[in-house]
Amino acid sequence: MSRIGKKPIDIPEGVTIEVSDHNLVTVKGPKGELSQQVDPDIQIKIEDGVLNVVRPTEQKRHKAMHGLYRSLINNMVEGVSNGFKKQLELVGVGYKADVKGKTLELHLGHSHSIYFQIPEELSVAAETQKGKNPIITLEGIDKQLIGHVAAKIKSLRKVEPYKGKGVRFVGEQIRRKAGKTAAK
Repeated sequence: MSRIGKKPIDIPEGVTIEVSDHNLVTVKGPKGELSQQVDPDIQIKIEDGVLNVVRPTEQKRHKAMHGLYRSLINNMVEGVSNGFKKQLELVGVGYKADVKGKTLELHLGHSHSIYFQIPEELSVAAETQKGKNPIITLEGIDKQLIGHVAAKIKSLRKVEPYKGKGVRFVGEQIRRKAGKTAAK
């Protein structure tokens, strides 16, 4: 039983949802427009400002898609009304981040600078305060795209378990290992 799929999605003020004949769901809101192709078996019903996702049978495949498409549509509604934001923290001596247009320049302890191209749909900001680690902020309406770009940036310098240096999400807990102890 998909509990997530059964939850109705409240449509906020200023957001419109259109479903085409080919099950293409388009969500328009104050921050932008997103669309998602939905499996033909899954039905989308909009009544009284509430969207429901309905599955035809109790097959395992239909149950899985029921929850998936409900979550994707909910993320689209959330994105066009409020937007999403992810913050990355650069932990390490000399680690820096600069933004020039849609290019993110990173200094992550390599012998060279890394230039990362940010997609047009996202906005990026880098902030550095004295005595604190640099923070990169990604904002946009597409939750999946923000997560993908954040994971790519994070993979440029993975957090190592001994000193905790690398790129991590703000507030992320890292499992630390004890180093070698002196022989007696």
